[in-house]
Amino acid sequence: MVSQFGLLLRRVRQDAKLTLEELSVASGVSARAISDMERGHSRGPQRRTVEALADALKLDTGQRAALTAAARAGRPRPAGPAPGSCELPRGVGDFTGRAAELLQLRRLAEQAGSPAASVATVSGTGGIGKTALAVHAAGQLAALFPDGGYYLDLRGMDATPLPPAVALARLLKALGVPESGIPGEEEERAGHYRALLRERRCLIVLDNVAHESQVRPLLPPDGATMAIVTSRRTLAGLEGVRQVPLAPLSGEEAAGLLRTIVGEERSSSDAAGLTRLAELSGHLPLAVRIVGNRLQSRPGWTPSQLAGRLDDEERRLEALAAGDLAVAAAFSFSYEQLSGTARLVFRRLALAAAPDFGVPLTAILSEMEPEEAEDALEELVELGLLQSPYLARYRFHDLVRLYARARLAKEDSIEAQHGARRRMESWLLDVAVVAGRWFEPGYGKPPPGWRSLIELGSREEAGTWLREEGTAWLEALRSAARRGEHATVVEVAESMHWFSDQWMFWGYWREIFELSSGAARAMGDRLQESVHLGYLSWALVFCEARPAEGRTAALRAAELARAVGDVRQEGWALLYAAWAEQPETSRQENALEYARQSADLLRRAGDPEGYPQAATTVMVSLGRLGRMEEVLEHGRACLATLRDPGYGGDPAIMAYSIGVTLHDMGRAYVRMERWEEAIDTIQQALPELSAHPIAVTLGYAHRNLGIALARTGRSGEARQALEEARRILEATTETEVVAEVLQELAGLPER
Repeated sequence: MVSQFGLLLRRVRQDAKLTLEELSVASGVSARAISDMERGHSRGPQRRTVEALADALKLDTGQRAALTAAARAGRPRPAGPAPGSCELPRGVGDFTGRAAELLQLRRLAEQAGSPAASVATVSGTGGIGKTALAVHAAGQLAALFPDGGYYLDLRGMDATPLPPAVALARLLKALGVPESGIPGEEEERAGHYRALLRERRCLIVLDNVAHESQVRPLLPPDGATMAIVTSRRTLAGLEGVRQVPLAPLSGEEAAGLLRTIVGEERSSSDAAGLTRLAELSGHLPLAVRIVGNRLQSRPGWTPSQLAGRLDDEERRLEALAAGDLAVAAAFSFSYEQLSGTARLVFRRLALAAAPDFGVPLTAILSEMEPEEAEDALEELVELGLLQSPYLARYRFHDLVRLYARARLAKEDSIEAQHGARRRMESWLLDVAVVAGRWFEPGYGKPPPGWRSLIELGSREEAGTWLREEGTAWLEALRSAARRGEHATVVEVAESMHWFSDQWMFWGYWREIFELSSGAARAMGDRLQESVHLGYLSWALVFCEARPAEGRTAALRAAELARAVGDVRQEGWALLYAAWAEQPETSRQENALEYARQSADLLRRAGDPEGYPQAATTVMVSLGRLGRMEEVLEHGRACLATLRDPGYGGDPAIMAYSIGVTLHDMGRAYVRMERWEEAIDTIQQALPELSAHPIAVTLGYAHRNLGIALARTGRSGEARQALEEARRILEATTETEVVAEVLQELAGLPER
C-alpha cells in the first residue's frame, strides 16, 4: 500500500541518494518504521518523527511544509471505542495492595512513545488478581492515554481460545474501523491495526492469554500505545516486554482487603480471627474476597467463627494443594449459604459455553421465570461467585466455573445435565434462526405466534442478539453437528446467509458453512449441498481471502446443481465462481465467462435478487479487461430489465443494484474521457447508492464524479466530491485509493 506521505518520503529520500539504513542513522528513526511509512502502513507519523526525517534529509522550507502537510492529511482521527466494543470493565472499588506492581506499570506507561513499545505481561495462578490489577492500572493511567482504553478477553482457559484474526477484527472495530473496512487476511488486519496505533496514545488490556502466538499479532508497534497482557503463563517467549509476575498478597495486604470488605469495627474486634481468615484464603485475592463477602453477609458472625468453619472444610479437602485448598474451601462455604434457587442456577450455568451470559439463557437452563433467574444471578454476584462487568451480563471467574462444574457433576444426574444442555442449545438455535431471518428478503420480523424470552422486534435487536450470543449459538450448532442433527445444522446456516454480510469478519463463517455443506452431504441432499458450498465459497473469498479454495467450492457447487437440474442454484454457484476469480488479474476472462453464464441462468430462473448481482459482476470484469463499450451496452440492458415495473424483487436490493449499474457505466465513461456523460450517470447513481450504502462503492462513485468534474473545469464541485470520497474511503481498507484521492485533491486549482 502507498500513501501521499509515503510517496513523497520515498521521492525525497531517493533525491537525497540515501538508503533506508542511511536515513535511519541520520534521523534516529528505525529503518523498519521508515519502510512502513513508505509502503503506506503508517500514513501519518507524528510531528517529531516528520521533523527528524526532514532534518536528516536537509529539506528546504517548501519541501518540509509539503512533507508535514502530507503527514497531517494521512493521520487517522482518534476515535473512542465503538459502543459496547472492547470497553474496559468496571474496576474493583476496594482494590487493595500491589503498590510495587502499580508503580512498575506507571513507569512503563510514562515511557510510552519512546522507541520501544510499552508492553507489560502480568502473570500468575488463577485467582491471583491479574485482571483486577490490569483494569485498576488502566483506570489509574487513563490520563496518560487520551485516545482511549480498550479491553479484550482472549479466553485462554477455554477449550478454543479466541483466534488472533478474530481478536484483531474486534480491536479494529473498537478503534473505529467499520465492518466493511476490516481486511480479510490476518496479516493485513495486523498491519492495519499497527498503523492505527502508531498515531494514537491508547492503553490496551489483553486479558487471559493462552500462549505467545495468540497475543503476538495484537501487541502494539513502536509508539505511544501501551499494552497490559495477563496470562497464567509467563509468556517468556515474548520479546522486549516487562514481566510483572504476581505472588499472593502479603499477610498484611490480605488482612487489609478483608478489613475493607467487612468494615473496621468488626475487624478490630477480632483481629486474630481476621488474620486467620486471611491465612486460610492462602492470601489469594479471589479467595479473600469470597471469604470477606461471606462474612459481610452474616453480620452476626465473627471472623473467628467463620475461620472455624473453614477449618472444617480444610480437613474435608485435605488432598488439594495449599493455595487451591483455601479457594475450594471458600467456594464450598459460599455455595452452602446460597438459596436453593441460586444453587441450581450456579450449577446449571456451568453448562454455558460462552464466556458471559444474560438472564434469558439462565432462565432456560434453570427452568424458571426470568425475574426469578435474575434474582438468583444477583445473589451469586453479591456472594462473589459471579461477576457482572457489564449491564445485564454475567460471567464466572475461571476457577469458579471449574468449581461449578464439579458441583454439577456431583449433584445433578446425567439425565438432568443432558436435558438442561439440550434445552439451552435448542433455544439458542431456535432464536438464532428467527434472528438471522430478519435479514433475509421474504422473512423479516418473527412469525406470528413465535414466543421467546427476548425481544426481536427489529433488525437491530436481532443483530445485537446474534453478536452477543455468537459464541453460545455457535457451540450449540457444533453440538448439533456432532449429534448428526443434519437438518437443524442446514436450517441454522441457511438463516445466517444474509446476516453474514453484516458481520463478515466474525471469524467463524467458514466453519459454519463447512458444517452445513457437510450436513447436506450426509443427508444425501445434493441441492442443499450445492447451496451451502456456495456460501462456503463466499466465506473463503470475502472473509478469509482464500480465492483458490473458494473457486474449488463454487465449481463443486455448480457441478452438483447441474446434476440435479436446478438452473437457479447453478447460476448462483457460477456467480460465486466468478467472485472467486476476480481477485486475480490474470483470471478475468474466467470471471467474465462464469458471470455471463450466471446472469443468463439466474434470469431464466426468475431470480430477481440474483440476476443484478451477476449482471454487475459481468460489467466489472469487462471493465477490468478494458472493454468499455461492452460495459455500457451491458449496463443499458441491465437498467432496462431492472426498471421494468414487472420485474419484481426486493425494492431496496433493486435500488442498490440500479445504483451499482449506473456507477459502473459512469466509471466506464470516465475511462473513455466522456466527461459530461460520466457526470450525468454518476449523479443518477448517488441517490440509489446512498440509500443503501456500501462504503467502498459509494466512495468510488464520489471519486469518479470528482475526476470528471475536475476535467470539465468545475474545480469547486470536484473538490467537494473528492473530499466526500476521501471521507468515506478512509473508513475502509482502500488505503492506496485514499492516497490517490489526496493527490487528486492536491492537483486541483486553489479556491
